[in-house]
Amino acid sequence: MPYNLKDKNIIVTGGSSGIGESIVTLLLDSGANVINIDINDNSKTKTIVSDITKNDDIIKIKNSVPEKIDILINNAGIGLVGNIENTNEIDFDKIIDVNVKGLFNITKAIIPKMKKNGGAIINIASTAAIVGIDDRFAYSASKGAVMSMTNSIAKDYLSFGIRCNSISPGRVHTPFVDSYLDKFYPDNKEKMFKKLSKTQPLGRMAKPSEVASLVLYLCSDEASFITGSDFQIDGGFVKLNT
Repeated sequence: MPYNLKDKNIIVTGGSSGIGESIVTLLLDSGANVINIDINDNSKTKTIVSDITKNDDIIKIKNSVPEKIDILINNAGIGLVGNIENTNEIDFDKIIDVNVKGLFNITKAIIPKMKKNGGAIINIASTAAIVGIDDRFAYSASKGAVMSMTNSIAKDYLSFGIRCNSISPGRVHTPFVDSYLDKFYPDNKEKMFKKLSKTQPLGRMAKPSEVASLVLYLCSDEASFITGSDFQIDGGFVKLNT
């Protein structure tokens, strides 16, 4: 059976909804022992309810997970709509706190548990880190940092057998998209959903399960020769729209 993760200890951040929940479900189906780190609980697997931006919670996580961690998936993140002029300092700090500092905090805490036996780290970045997208200034900045941190970790931990890669989804149909449409386009949600979908050459948004399948591959031994790479799963958005 390809992509067999039987008995692997895997941490997923932000695994209680959206892409993260699909990742958790697929990894469980592949035989892994999955620990979810999220501010909300998830009935499907063990969840350590925590805020990865808080030092006290990071200590709790570090003391609660097994001494041997095989894979870390940094999925937790938040979005923000706005250009540089209408992005205020509080919102900018919040998105950097979650998307950048949160990844830093959890990776720094967990990577010592991976050094003895090697493993894999997968960071969820975004196509917004690669191309300009309207009104995504702070979000793009945060995901650009994720891509840079991925490269640095991959380089620094080669000798420990730790691979680190990132995935850059385009638009994915998650609860975030539905909330965005409810908030900004309550009277024409269906029209805007179609418009957003058509910005990707394949004409639709990705399913969370499709992103999860790519995560599964990068976790597996079949991907053992891949590190320091970013994988775009975007319906052709980056290569065919630029």
